[in-house]
Amino acid sequence: MNTFASGWKRNYYGKGDVTAYRLQRDGRTPDGTSAVFGATVKMLVYGDAFWPTYTTGDNTGLIATDSMKNFIQRQTMAFAGHDLEAYSLFLAETFLARYPQVEGVQVSAVQVPYATRGTWSFAPGGPEQATARVEVTRAGVIEATSGIRGFRLLRLGGSAFTGFVRDEYTTLPEIANRPLHMWLDLEWDYTSPMAASSEGTVSRTIARLTHDVFDAFSSGSIQQVIHQLGTRILEELPSIAAVHLEANNRTWDTIAEDGDTVGVYTEARPPYGCLGLSLKR
Repeated sequence: MNTFASGWKRNYYGKGDVTAYRLQRDGRTPDGTSAVFGATVKMLVYGDAFWPTYTTGDNTGLIATDSMKNFIQRQTMAFAGHDLEAYSLFLAETFLARYPQVEGVQVSAVQVPYATRGTWSFAPGGPEQATARVEVTRAGVIEATSGIRGFRLLRLGGSAFTGFVRDEYTTLPEIANRPLHMWLDLEWDYTSPMAASSEGTVSRTIARLTHDVFDAFSSGSIQQVIHQLGTRILEELPSIAAVHLEANNRTWDTIAEDGDTVGVYTEARPPYGCLGLSLKR
């Protein structure tokens, strides 16, 4: 189910999984940006003008979702920026200006990353993907949220998990120095909608901080890792009002170990630990 920052909606509709790639084929891009800008978009709209479609099947004011798909893809050519936040805002505001019967628009975008492999060549990047979500009404920007999902982080040692409750349900041994494998998704809110457009600077800074924090200290739990990261993000990025983190414990199962020197491991079994944290100023 979809939710809206502006509140409960009686009805909404739209188009999802709309993919567009804008290629800067002359290679001229600002520092820190890529010649390949790719995104998968979901656009949802709402308004009383669309209610008759639900009640009587009257489509007089309805904009077909296929038209939304064409709008997103063609307007990508007119977008001159390089970050998902500005792209999402551009699509929402342009759509709102084009169709007066629309009261509000929510646009969500997920990066389709491509990494540079040479002067003219690229290959799929990731697994991390930047995300953005905006909601715009006739009154202005209601929501501007960004994120990065899909971190896959491996630390060879320096991660402990000890001192937890032990009872008749406990089979997990205490571990003082494990190789930690965790997945991580982050989402953050800005102090103002205008702070969301940073040409990707905020996302790149958070990606750097994520790797720096994960590498920097020995931890007693994954909870401690994500708390350290959330705290650093708020300290270093004054444009962020709140940060939300969710980690999955995907630590590999041990096959054989020779002390802390060398070991052989396999993928963890399907049940995994899920750990969430939200911090705000």
